[in-house]
Amino acid sequence: MYKIFIVEDDKGIADGIAACLKVWDMESREVQDYRNVTEEIRDYDPHLVIMDITLPYMGGYYWCQEIRKTSSVPIIFISSATDNMNIIMAMNMGADDFIPKPFDQSVLIAKVQALLRRTYDFNKGSFALEAAGAVLNTNDNTLTYNGTKIELARNEYKILLTLMQNKNKVVSREKLMEALWETDSFVDENTLTVNVGRLRKTLEAAGLKDLIKTKFGVGYILEDS
Repeated sequence: MYKIFIVEDDKGIADGIAACLKVWDMESREVQDYRNVTEEIRDYDPHLVIMDITLPYMGGYYWCQEIRKTSSVPIIFISSATDNMNIIMAMNMGADDFIPKPFDQSVLIAKVQALLRRTYDFNKGSFALEAAGAVLNTNDNTLTYNGTKIELARNEYKILLTLMQNKNKVVSREKLMEALWETDSFVDENTLTVNVGRLRKTLEAAGLKDLIKTKFGVGYILEDS
């Protein structure tokens, strides 16, 4: 049974989400102490986190960054702040999806199920991909290079997986967006740029500078030379 952690200070909304998840055979827990969100998440060890942006004490962006320091658990933001800047900020901080309030519970469940499926079902039948001396391990979403294992966030992993599956070929921005979010229509293109930029910083820190090259106006390429 999948476990979902809910970080929402509107008790009515939080209880409604929990009840909806229960109908779909998912277990959930609501945050109790808004000053210790990361500790509660670590104790519960959920498969996915649903989080509001505006929270007591510290906001959702702060907690998302804190979670990302130690975990790649999928995070869905829910918020009434639905302008493009907030959506881009959410993705930049490490979120995997964004649902505007008010939302239909059927939409929330569809998003949760799709993200759980992409994150956990994909790892069945694990294998490894190699390029430029780096090995992508699909069983644990890590990259090994020069004997060092590098932890990848979910979006970093999905981008690198798609590029490695098509190494030495240009991968369009549309194809990468479909790999990340199963659509190229509802996500601002800047969100993809932010995610690719984050992956590049991770790779550069590991000694893999310029592994991903931009083909302006087309997409990206990973060259195995």
